[in-house]
Amino acid sequence: MLVQGIHHVAYRCRDVQETIRFYKDALDMDLMLAISEDHVPSTKEPNPYMHIFLDAGRGNVLAFFELPDSPAQGRDENTPAWVQHLAFQVEDVATLERCKAKLLAMGVDVLGPTNHEIFQSIYLHDPNGHRIELAANTVKPGQLERLRELAPAMIEEWGRTHRAVKHAAWLHEKEFAQTSE
Repeated sequence: MLVQGIHHVAYRCRDVQETIRFYKDALDMDLMLAISEDHVPSTKEPNPYMHIFLDAGRGNVLAFFELPDSPAQGRDENTPAWVQHLAFQVEDVATLERCKAKLLAMGVDVLGPTNHEIFQSIYLHDPNGHRIELAANTVKPGQLERLRELAPAMIEEWGRTHRAVKHAAWLHEKEFAQTSE
């Protein structure tokens, strides 16, 4: 495979200091480095920025740009807010529960946990409005292999119908059963 991994993922932030503080306090991510220029290196456009890089564990890097001379950031209003998000893995469900308690104590709104059968998740927003998912794997032997086998038929059916495909509906049976009780 040509790609060896994700080098970093970059998003925009309103305030680098606030962003660094949130990710350090809420998710234990440390500042790795900062880059700042008056011009964009790739395009040479004048646009002063501060570019920060945070350690997201296991060699993963989360980066942010603060752009003081650009209009305020928005979001794609044609895409539901739950679609675009960053998902971070935590060690286990107990860690997920501890994270939720810590976030709630910090005054952060948290949704979940949500049972996806192969993992459980909680959801929150960072100070910039970016949706964050924390996920703890709960996968059982054979489940990922089963999903991989189902994927081509699911994609083919979706391509024809553009309607929900139920081949893997077992993933959320428990979650949806909770809401009907």
